[in-house]
Amino acid sequence: MTQSTEIGRIAVDELQASFRGDLVSPADAGYDEHRRVWNGSIDRHPALIARCTGVADVRAAIRFARLHGLRAAVRGGGHSFPGLSVCDDGMVIDLAPMKGIRVDPVARTARVQAGVLLGELDRETQEFGLAVPSGIVTHTGVAGLTLGGGIGWIMRKHGLTIDQLISVDLVTADGELVTASEDQNADLFWGVRGGGGNFGIVTEFEFRLVPVGPSVMAGPVFWPMEDAPEVLRFYRDWLADCPDELMTVAVQRRAPALPIVPPELVGRRVLAIVSCYAGSVEDGERVMQPMKDFGSPVLDFCRPKPFLEHQRTFDPSFPHGWSYYVRSCDIATLSDEVIGIVAEYGMRITSPVTSVALWQMGGAVGRIDNAATAFNGRNAGFTFNINGNSKTAEGFDAERQWARDYWSALAPHHTSVYVNFLMEEGEERVRQAYGAAKYERLKSLKRKYDPTNFFSLNQNIRPD
Repeated sequence: MTQSTEIGRIAVDELQASFRGDLVSPADAGYDEHRRVWNGSIDRHPALIARCTGVADVRAAIRFARLHGLRAAVRGGGHSFPGLSVCDDGMVIDLAPMKGIRVDPVARTARVQAGVLLGELDRETQEFGLAVPSGIVTHTGVAGLTLGGGIGWIMRKHGLTIDQLISVDLVTADGELVTASEDQNADLFWGVRGGGGNFGIVTEFEFRLVPVGPSVMAGPVFWPMEDAPEVLRFYRDWLADCPDELMTVAVQRRAPALPIVPPELVGRRVLAIVSCYAGSVEDGERVMQPMKDFGSPVLDFCRPKPFLEHQRTFDPSFPHGWSYYVRSCDIATLSDEVIGIVAEYGMRITSPVTSVALWQMGGAVGRIDNAATAFNGRNAGFTFNINGNSKTAEGFDAERQWARDYWSALAPHHTSVYVNFLMEEGEERVRQAYGAAKYERLKSLKRKYDPTNFFSLNQNIRPD
């Protein structure tokens, strides 16, 4: 509220009269807690945080921001790499209090409010042996993950998160509540399945649920980084005819200081193949055995376990408050040249918390028509998530440069890019994420639903 800080208290009091949630200003207790986001390198100070409890609060917050000319950031889980869920001087429309989850185990559907985190949703759905395909860190928000597409452990069998999306309730920039589905506002439904928060604030999602678990064959197997070329070539061949039930992520990092890691391995550069089998444990054991037996692994934590436990595997590696920087790209194949780059830059990892995740794509994701949703890159072979991280600001510049250099070395092999793995990289990079045709279609939708670009703090698609 740069122009109205002096009269802001009166305006905030007027808003509070019709607002059920909490309104948090810089002078209020809890302000620092509620302005913080997952990425500790982001330090922004909004003028007001509107902690919404439902649709009425969301509508009131939008009206207030527009009336006072405030830039608005929308926060679900607060997990975006570039920190787009908080802003300086403007208003944060915080959906975190909206935690409602309603599971129908007979119809195999779930209605999920926009403040729900992945782990919270998993807990409710796994009670019935069901799940929504989602990501790999349980404190990620359902909303942001879904609106960008949603890649995760069971996508090769059951598709992206958006592929199990039935409908959304969305508040537009004008404060109108609309439903979007295949039958209602179908153009908007196409756009929210990958187009991010460009068109409004989704307050509730309706998903189909798929059977998973409660136990799965899953977990990481580790080799010394020095063995990466041989391991990755075997890995590539092993995946050539693998079933859709198998999903893997190849991870590069230094072995973490966790109780399960022997002290002599802590800090050593390692390559892990992390697997999850979305089928019977017995079939998973049979499929994974060749990879587990290859070479000389230094650790093997791939075993039968509850799906909920596996979903938490990466949580210790991505806690709130560390400094995170990411560069990402999709590639078509894991060629010998790509493997050489992976091996080279893996040996350059210095930070104990820097990591690379190379996601296996394909399966059910690639069998859906690429034009069916705004999400692009269904035909990608692999997705790189190159994280240059540090626990504090110290050393963060060097980690960011390492991530940029790694990404640049892969440039001849870049195809598309997953929009949820972008930093603030500019309009042309967003265009690359969607491809020219989809980008123009998304711009048309933006002109229809948000012609003034009120929702601009996102991987923005400008209406002009």
